[in-house]
Amino acid sequence: MTPKKNRRWMTNVIAEAAKCDVQMPWARGPRRAATIARREEAQKPRALRAS
Repeated sequence: MTPKKNRRWMTNVIAEAAKCDVQMPWARGPRRAATIARREEAQKPRALRAS
């Protein structure tokens, strides 16, 4: 029987990632909704934007 591999580095990486509180641009929430709305507004033809 082979010994179990020690995956301590993976445990540490997961723990550090859980501590991260930086907001990413693609994260869900008001910032993402505003970005999508801005992008959709830019895609509309000019005639429709005026109304």
